[in-house]
Amino acid sequence: MARDTLTGSRIRERRIMAGKRQAELAAEVGISASYLNLIEHNRRRIGGKLLVDIAEVLQVEASLLSEGAEAALISTLREAAADVGRADTELDRVDEFAGRFPGWAGLIADQYKRLGNLERTAATLTDRLTHDPHLATSMHEMLTMVTAIRSTAGILADTKEIEPEWRNRFHRNLNEDSQRLAESSQQLVSYLDEAGDAAGGLTLPLEEVEAMLEAHEFRFDMLDGADDAALESFAEQQSVLSSREAQQMAVTVLRRFRADARLLPQKEFAAAVAEFEADPVAIAKSLHAPLAAVFRRLACLSDELMDLPLGLVMCDGSGTLMLRKQVEGFQLPRFSAACPKWPLFQALVRPMRPLRQTVMVTGRDARRFECYAISEPIGALEANIDPLYHSYMLIKPLDGGGPVAREVGSTCRVCPSVDCEGRREPSLLAHSA
Repeated sequence: MARDTLTGSRIRERRIMAGKRQAELAAEVGISASYLNLIEHNRRRIGGKLLVDIAEVLQVEASLLSEGAEAALISTLREAAADVGRADTELDRVDEFAGRFPGWAGLIADQYKRLGNLERTAATLTDRLTHDPHLATSMHEMLTMVTAIRSTAGILADTKEIEPEWRNRFHRNLNEDSQRLAESSQQLVSYLDEAGDAAGGLTLPLEEVEAMLEAHEFRFDMLDGADDAALESFAEQQSVLSSREAQQMAVTVLRRFRADARLLPQKEFAAAVAEFEADPVAIAKSLHAPLAAVFRRLACLSDELMDLPLGLVMCDGSGTLMLRKQVEGFQLPRFSAACPKWPLFQALVRPMRPLRQTVMVTGRDARRFECYAISEPIGALEANIDPLYHSYMLIKPLDGGGPVAREVGSTCRVCPSVDCEGRREPSLLAHSA
């Protein structure tokens, strides 16, 4: 068995050495005990933040749980060289370099990782600053108040003779506008301070719903037979859903998942997944089900039924992202302005026609994915009225090489792709010539 497939076994060994039960470790890192059990039996791949969290709880280096320190170092050096793309990099001597100069090799690897973390932070902040409606509204309000204060102050400064009544009124306006400006500034500062906190940074009902879905790993088996009242009660009990609007949106999503579960019972669906190797088009034909429902069901059950979890993203006819299930290596913007080359958007102009495309996501950790997309009408069809559509894209990670993949990005501001025909604005991360 390859070294990178034994991570789960190492986690289990270290957990036992630490005297922790499976449920205890799972609770400390914020996952279910059943999911940790799959990881420890090497039935689920693990990496990224979850691996770091587990290593921190077990008080070991994350590299010791994955491939070992030397292998991880060499792998990072190869990634750094590939990201720069220089033809004169001596990749065939990277092992020798790491062996002879472990200190310098570790420094380069650490700097490369640090740069990657900074780029991911820049991507997150850029997405929020560009598309967060709360920030846009706050800035608009502050600029409006600044303009009002400047206008009132200008009148007082330029007008030599003003009746006492009007002068008092202008002074009162200045005082009130200044107070509102101070309050708005303080609220904005508090909001930005909370932006780094996953829970504190939630501002929109949609973000709260996504946080609820992630907390439950997109699994709501206990609600498959529930009526609408039970769904509403469940939503009201979710602490992350702080507003009535968020609860209503959550109920809408839960109804959709419930309908999918009733249409595609897990036992029959699991058999179809095994028979057709998770090909959604073949599964939909076999079970006589809408392709979008198969996408959603695959995304929800992939953590259990497949070696690699699948991602899912949905948008409406305007291209606004409305539902996201993240998958490692395929960054999905929090709001909108996603890459126009995604099959998700191509499907909108070809309604009811399934699309399948192999893509490679740009960036320092470029990975290949197989994407399936379909757009389907929503609501009742009426004569002489164009239907509205929702588009879905299922994201399936691919291992190793394969056919030529189309290069896609996340969003233009953090996409390093050069000479892209779909670019809307300059990239913050593009390498300078």
